[in-house]
Amino acid sequence: MELRSFPSPTLSEHLISCIVPSYIKTKNICKLNFEEKVTAMRRSFGQCWRLNLRCSANGDGASVLASNVHVREQQSCSNIPLHDARILYSVAPAMGHNKEYHPESNLRVPAIVNALEEFELTSKTFQESLIAAGAGLSLVDSVVSASITSPNPPIGFALIRPPGHHAIPKGPMGFCVFGNIAVAARYAQHVHGLTRVLIIDFDVHHGNGTCDAFYDDPNVFFLSTHQVGSYPGTGKIEQVGQGSGEGTTLNLPLPGGSGDYVMRSAFNEVIAPCAQRFKPDIILVSAGYDAHVLDPLAGLQFTAGTYYMLASSIKQLAKELCKGRCVFFLEGGYNLQSLSHSVVDTFRAFLEQPSLAPQFDDPAILYEEPLSKAKQAIQKIKHLHSL
Repeated sequence: MELRSFPSPTLSEHLISCIVPSYIKTKNICKLNFEEKVTAMRRSFGQCWRLNLRCSANGDGASVLASNVHVREQQSCSNIPLHDARILYSVAPAMGHNKEYHPESNLRVPAIVNALEEFELTSKTFQESLIAAGAGLSLVDSVVSASITSPNPPIGFALIRPPGHHAIPKGPMGFCVFGNIAVAARYAQHVHGLTRVLIIDFDVHHGNGTCDAFYDDPNVFFLSTHQVGSYPGTGKIEQVGQGSGEGTTLNLPLPGGSGDYVMRSAFNEVIAPCAQRFKPDIILVSAGYDAHVLDPLAGLQFTAGTYYMLASSIKQLAKELCKGRCVFFLEGGYNLQSLSHSVVDTFRAFLEQPSLAPQFDDPAILYEEPLSKAKQAIQKIKHLHSL
């Protein structure tokens, strides 16, 4: 697999408008009730950032081409009322000039930016969260467009932070500012006419924000596997949706110690049958890698091989059910080695290359899975949802 990245040709990395009360109102996008707010976010993102991810195959094997381009125009982010701004500044840190002990150091501009952020004189945290949410919308556009002309469209993967699935309709929560995947689901419905959206969340924590956003919506099926008793304490097996959305929420809490065997069983007996019955127009995935055995924040024991299986299986579901339309969104994952290895194996699954799990995973650190408890949970959820 060959990776190529193309650096930005522009002079400034950010154009930030500070202390703009009307712009801060965009936070209300979390409410997910108004199509125009979703469209406004997409427009804002499109003017400030272009993200294209294309997977292709040739005689020499598969390659991934990534392009990240910042776009600055005379009226960049023109939806922001500049007359309301108190300060405008751009950042061009010239990080390539890094001669050791040189007085004109590459640390000068980052030091200033860090100080501005420390003393809350910049809106950058909010701005980056907006860009993260917008990245998913751009990928939805690209995947949907490709599915019209190609029988094998690329799968999208939004490698973004902060994560999003804990952000509730009222505001931020648990490392999350915007509900990135929830915004993308509404965008897919309102802009592309993809009525039925399946959201699969395999983060070790319950995606409570996404769950809340669609709890009474019959056209969005939210399915979460997560560790029982983990943060934020939601995602009980009895939570199945309400009103017209009853039956389109499925929570499968897994006992601590669950690993590859349990997750394979959950996919084959629960996730795949639900997807096949729901018949989605697009599949969105909250891809959390904190269920890995090395992750410090949880007690499951997934491996890179588990994530390879999930990526390959979800790709096949999308191909069978919704013309290959599928976008992954990075959620958790806090051990940098297991996170990066697991995402590498996810990409290899997308490209139909062999898993590198034998190189990444050490079977010696795994212990016996709680198969009896896991089987009970799976059987209960199958009965509850008539699977």
